[in-house]
Parts: sequence; C-alpha cells; structure tokens
Amino acid sequence: MATKKNTRSDYSESSIRVLKGLEPVKQRPGMYTRTENPLHIIQEVIDNASDEALGGYGKSIIVTVHTDGSISVEDDGRGIPVGLHPEEKVPTVEIVFTRLHAGGKFDKGSGGAYAFSGGLHGVGVSVTNALSSQLDITIWRDGGIHNLSFSDGDVSKKLKSHKATKEDKKSGTLVRVWPNPKYFDSPNISYQELQRLLRSKAVLLPGVKVTLMNEKTKEELNWQYDQGLRGYLMESLAQTSDSGPIIPLFEGEQYADKETDGFAEGEGAGWVVAWTEDGAVVRESYVNLIPTSAGGTHESGLREGLFSAVKSFVEMHSLLPKGVKLLPEDVFARASFVLSAKVLDPQFQGQIKEKLNSRDAVRLVATFSRPSLELWLNQHVDYGKKLAELVIKQAQSRLRSAQKVEKRKASGVAVLPGKLTDCESSDIARNELFLVEGDSAGGSAKMGRNKEFQAILQLRGKVLNAWETERDRLFANNEIHDISVAIGVDPHSDKDSPDLSGLRYGKICILSDADVDGSHIQVLLLTLFFKHFPKLIDHGHICVARPPLFRVDAPARGKKPVQKLYALDTDELSSIEDKLRKDGLKDGAWSISRFKGLGEMNAEQLWETTMNPDTRRLLPVSLGEYNQIDSSARFTMLMGKGEAAARRAWIEEHGNEAQADI
Repeated sequence: MATKKNTRSDYSESSIRVLKGLEPVKQRPGMYTRTENPLHIIQEVIDNASDEALGGYGKSIIVTVHTDGSISVEDDGRGIPVGLHPEEKVPTVEIVFTRLHAGGKFDKGSGGAYAFSGGLHGVGVSVTNALSSQLDITIWRDGGIHNLSFSDGDVSKKLKSHKATKEDKKSGTLVRVWPNPKYFDSPNISYQELQRLLRSKAVLLPGVKVTLMNEKTKEELNWQYDQGLRGYLMESLAQTSDSGPIIPLFEGEQYADKETDGFAEGEGAGWVVAWTEDGAVVRESYVNLIPTSAGGTHESGLREGLFSAVKSFVEMHSLLPKGVKLLPEDVFARASFVLSAKVLDPQFQGQIKEKLNSRDAVRLVATFSRPSLELWLNQHVDYGKKLAELVIKQAQSRLRSAQKVEKRKASGVAVLPGKLTDCESSDIARNELFLVEGDSAGGSAKMGRNKEFQAILQLRGKVLNAWETERDRLFANNEIHDISVAIGVDPHSDKDSPDLSGLRYGKICILSDADVDGSHIQVLLLTLFFKHFPKLIDHGHICVARPPLFRVDAPARGKKPVQKLYALDTDELSSIEDKLRKDGLKDGAWSISRFKGLGEMNAEQLWETTMNPDTRRLLPVSLGEYNQIDSSARFTMLMGKGEAAARRAWIEEHGNEAQADI
C-alpha cells in the first residue's frame, strides 16, 4: 500500500536552493522576457546597438537572419570594453553577458557611458545569453579584434585578441545568437515583427542606416529616414486613411537644458500628431528607442498636453456649445501620433518594457507639448477651429451614446446600496468602481477620487469566502449583495450566459492594503468573481489596484526640487535609493515611510499613486488557458473549509516558489 509523502520531514536546510549566475533566468525565463518566440532576446542585442547610435557613436546597424537559425547584430559603435573589470578581475565583456544587473546603463552620472538608454534592469543581453544554446561575440576596439564564445550561458571559448589590419573596421560589436528552442513556445521569430522593430529604430535614429539581411531568401531591406517621425507617420496614415489629416501635422520637440527646473538635462520628447476623420488611428510610442506597445505615462502626458491646449483654445474662442463638456478622450479619439520620449531613469512595467510607469513622464511630456500646440493653434486660428469642430463632434457623439445607456438603465428597479458613493458619468466604458475595505481607507478614496467617473463601495471587514457557498445563499451576505447590486450583474457560473447589459462600470477595481491582510482580501474577492461572476473576468472588467508600500522623501538636489517618491515593494525601494545615490545624496539624506494601510494615505497621495489613470499601477485580471476540473480541485484545496491539512502540505512544498511579478 502506498504511503503519503511526508513533505514536512523532507523540509530541511538542503531544501533551500540558491540560484546563482544565470540560473534564475533558465529556471523561470518568463519573468525576464517573452517566451512566445525568441524575438525579445534578439531585441535586447538590437537595443544595445541602438543605444550606441543614440549616443552618437554609430551610424549603422546590420541584422542578419542566418540559414542555421541564428541571428547576428552588428554595429559600428565603440565596442564593448574587453579589459579586466577593476572589481571583478575578469573581462568586462564576460560580466556583461553572464551577470544579471550588470551593464554600462547603470552609470547615469555625469560622464556616464549612457546618459539615456532603453536598458534599465541590467538583465538584457545576459538573459539573451542564458536562453541561447550558443552565443559568439566579435569586438573591434582599441586597434584589436576580440572574440568570445558562450554555450548555454557559460564561457566556452575564453576571450582571445589579435591585432586588427588596415582592412578591418576600427570599432564596433558583432553578436551572433543561437536561441535555445526549449525555452520558447515557438523557435521561429516573426519576420514581420522583426522588420517592424528595425524600421522603428531607423525612424527614431535619423541618419542611421538599419539593414536586415535574410540568408535564406537572399533578401536585403534597408531603412534610413531623414524626415524621422514625420515621414513615418505620413507613410502609416496613407495606409489607413483615405482623406488624410484635417489640419497640417502638429510636430515638435523639446528637451530640458541646464536651466530647466524639475527635469534632468536632455530629458524631453519629440512628437508628431495628426487628426483624421476616418480610418484607423496610428499610435506608436517609444522611450529611449524602446517600443512601448502598451503605452504608459509618456502617452498620458501627451494626451494631457493636447487636451489642455485644445480646451484652452475652444474656451478662448467661445466655440463650445451649451451643455457640452470636453473630455480628454474627445481630443484623443481621432488623434494619430508617434511619440519618442527621452527619460533619464525610465521605470517600466516588467523587464519586457511594454509600458512606461515613470510618474514624472506625465508632467515631462505634458509640460513640453501643451505650450507648443497652444501657440500653434492661436497662430493658425482657422485650423484651430477645424480641429475644435472635430473634437466637439466627438463629445456630442459620446453624450448621445451615454443618453441611450441611461434610458435603458432607468427601467431597472434595483435600489443602489447606501455604502456606494457613485460617480456622475453614465459612460460605462469609462466608469470605475473601487471596492475598498474599511472606513478610513474608504474615506481617503472618496475624497481623492475623480467623482466624475470613479465610484467607491466601502466593504465592512473581509468578504465571505464564497467558494463553497451556493448561489441562492450568496445574498444572505450583505457585502456580496451590495457588490452585485452596485455592479448591476447577477451571480452566474462559467457555463451561463448572463445579461451584462446592466453592468454599470467598465472597471471593477479591488483596492486593498499592500500587506498580508490586503492580499487576503484580494484573494477572497477574486475567489468570489472567479466562482460566481466569471464572465466579468472573461470580458476584462476585473482589476487589482497596486498601492505603494513605501514613501521616500528626497531633498532638493541640483535642479531637481524636493520629491516624494513611492515604491511598490522593497525592490523598487532599493532602485529609488540607488538613483538618489547616483544624484549625489548620501545615505540618510532621505527619509523612508512605510504605509501600514490605505487609511494612512491622505486623499492626494491615494489619488496620485493608486487611482489616477495616468500614474497608477492597475493589474487586469485574466484567466488565460486553464483546465476547469484541475482548477476547481486546486481552488477547493486552497479555499475549502475542510482542506487545512492539504493546504499546509502544499504551502510547505511550494511556498518558496512564490514570485512577485511587477
């Protein structure tokens, strides 16, 4: 008879495993890069070549797709340093490719190797190396040619150097990568995505020639844009719109100088914006040459700047009809743009850098873009009125749609719960409901919210664990009853087809403390939605807000004023402290406060960090692919009332695998 494994007795000192070098990347590659295909690990190498060109050290980037499945990236930059590292006493190039959190991009101070770069975390090409079966490097530097090879992340051929001849290039780097297919869903890179990536680099690096060579098809593509952003947007619009822009392209750029208060020298943005009446809109944004496909705070800054300028023009010329109120989405609805921002220390969402989270980027781009557009509109009043006409038409269309929704909702008979502080807007897609536990947190949320589109529902205590509660018994719990009535959707199962026409909010956000109790409340609410409101998750209506755990009060330094900085966790806190040290501050010059709960935040802090759509971290909840039977069994083990022993055994076995993905 088989006996159950005693997991508790097996838990000893030897159970604790320390992952060294590149082993964490090999164990969990999804934490460091996309794993659908190897494109992103190749992009890390391309980004390094682009950073050389961005710094003015290179004029050419050549990417070759080889017949054996490898891909090489060659530039004519300065070449990676090959001498011994002063602290580690091994070749510097070896450190770059074998150590996480190592690279020239951490040197942000005056005279640093990279004032502005896409790399932030220092895990770029080291991740490329870890997930490649082979990686070869050739470096032209200091009158010599230097070669180094890796196999599965480890040095296979040590650095060798020989003198360059007159025919050899003077400086540059060639990296050839053989991605290891075992780490990726598909070993094949999307050739179209690679083309799009390289084309964007050429757009953002005027004068730099970017070449893509395919050994299999003998195809060679070259991109070199002299017009930069303008030519790129015009070419893209020609493919999506028949009528073209209604006014001339609004383009500009502005960067901080030594006299600019609040920003580092060189920070700023370049942009090109076009408004069209038909066709699809084109929206692309970049931070230090890194494509940010999910947008972020720099796009929010452009939206804020454009909205403020257009609204000011409309009000100055008394163009707004009675009863119509402009919103940012009215100005942005038909706007196409290409935005390229330069941020000294960009904070991205995750290592794959799809979304910029730097809060200062909102103010940076808005501050520079608004005056430029405002001046242009008032110098070209006829064009300004044409733009105002388009924007007002969008606002009127939005209001008509909202009135239709309001008429349908008026037939309902449900009485909204008294603990609900509702919003003014009836635009379902825009409205947000925050589920907040406790009176103090709820009070701060009510005062800090934007009452136009954000509603607050205060919950008393922890919500009922609804995993084993029958549907017809749910409303016996007041909190669950109030949640259901407030959102306008009845409980249902994953096999039902519920009526979602009564849904009152496009986003239902779980807002709890950034501690263990807050995580418990999140789990209880997510269990409720997964079990009894699964279609809300399917349609992307459920989100989790991410309040900060720490506040750092930093004194003025140089041109930077006194700042209040926020960190989600200890990792972000360490990153902020490193940045302050780079700015010349000594340890102890700043103070750190830990929030015990949302109730400790005042309304302004809660809005800025957690509720403002432009600067908050809001995680959408999705199910992905899962097996219903296995998932139900796992939930029963985790949430079932009679499963304490099984839960404990599972936690003891798997607890050290927990990871926080920011």
